[in-house]
Amino acid sequence: MARYERLSVVDRSFLDLESSCYPQHIAATLVLEAGPLRRPGGGIDADRIRDYVASRLHRIPRYRQTLAWIPVEGHPVWVDDDGFNVHYHVRHTSLPTPGDERQLKRLAGRIMSQQLDRGKPLWEMWIVEGLSDDRFALITKTHHCMIDGIAGVDLMTVLLSASPDAECETPPRWIPEPPPGPLALVGSEVVRRALGPLHAARGVWRALGDPRGAADEVREQLAALGETLSAGLRSASETPLNREPGPHRRFDWTSFDLAPVKEIKNEVGGTVNDVVLAIVTGAVGRFLEQRGVPPAAQRRLDLRAMVPVSMRPSTERGTVGNKIALWAVSLPVGEQDPRHRLSAVREVTERLKTSRQALGAAVLASVSEWTVPTLLTVATRMAYRFRAANLVVTNVPGPQLPLYLLGARMLASYPMLNLLMNHSLGIAIFSYDGKLHWGVMADWDLVPDLHDFIGHLEASFRELAEAAGVKLAPPRAPRRELEARPE
Repeated sequence: MARYERLSVVDRSFLDLESSCYPQHIAATLVLEAGPLRRPGGGIDADRIRDYVASRLHRIPRYRQTLAWIPVEGHPVWVDDDGFNVHYHVRHTSLPTPGDERQLKRLAGRIMSQQLDRGKPLWEMWIVEGLSDDRFALITKTHHCMIDGIAGVDLMTVLLSASPDAECETPPRWIPEPPPGPLALVGSEVVRRALGPLHAARGVWRALGDPRGAADEVREQLAALGETLSAGLRSASETPLNREPGPHRRFDWTSFDLAPVKEIKNEVGGTVNDVVLAIVTGAVGRFLEQRGVPPAAQRRLDLRAMVPVSMRPSTERGTVGNKIALWAVSLPVGEQDPRHRLSAVREVTERLKTSRQALGAAVLASVSEWTVPTLLTVATRMAYRFRAANLVVTNVPGPQLPLYLLGARMLASYPMLNLLMNHSLGIAIFSYDGKLHWGVMADWDLVPDLHDFIGHLEASFRELAEAAGVKLAPPRAPRRELEARPE
């Protein structure tokens, strides 16, 4: 048997959906204190960081693997990269000193705009020095076919430590497996396909032991599949957010304290994710009004957020690959009362929790594995062509304690998500050390006023907190005109 690992149909779909206008990688901008990584003569010790990354790669073998393709079938597989060079992947750059957040955001947007080279392992890490206030940044970038949001959090903990005393360890020697040749790949796939009927036979044998239970399971799966496909083919309303993006990206961010978010959900009801979606709803409503859609017209909109839901069991935390399903959550953008807005969001998410959409996505992926591997890609393209949602909102829980990179404390981590077909704006949230860090990705040309949307998020949060009787810390000083000015 050839040494390789076949990509799942979910992982493959991110390769199939990619184009120059839709790069399918996810990323994060981490801001850290310089601390012990500051060089005596100034700057950041990039060589030490690169050596540390290299010493940890044995814990995440996928990061030293690249893509190969099975002849005839054309399905991608992972094989060891016998020419792996960590210096290609861990890069070093600098902002003009003293670098401000606006410059860092622009750099992050440019890095996000560039596709990864499919001839190499599909990740990069940029060490960015020159940031003001004795800080530096890391911009990590990984293709979505390798990780989902939850897996990304697990992988981050491979490099970051809860202790400031972590040092480089001596890694085991890495000897790459020779990549399989075309004949080996074809032969191994023939064997895999031949074993398919045996797996099916085992399923039939189990069904004979409990025919009623098997019939109920089949009916449940068919109903779930129908519910999922129906949700994907029902069009959301057309809005100014739904235009065909180009290849260039803008990135902006903000942060909220997590404690008042929890106070709001305790006062009004729901979950932290419900509060997040209510804040997004208020911000999108303000943004649409700014684009000429008044509240009266917004009440007639069926505006939906596509919300990824993790299907990864706790036993698989720390593994790579995608285990996600998607909820299409209707956002009540026309609702002017912030408490009612949160209550409406909570009703929608409670209903979705009892729906079969997540199971239906798993059934579709399973069917694709043993029939047409591109079936899931076709279904996804159809869903976005029919405008199943207006934007993506993903909320990833992270560790609520400080993390360190070789003793340098991480201050913030702003997530960066991929834009999908006909989406000009997407929102990702990452909770870390008592804060919610918001990263908003947008098309460069379609959303030149992205800084206004960040202001709308902050205003929506304040409005909801006030309605819930939750006191917030005094607002931060207004951002500098230089940082806010669109270009």
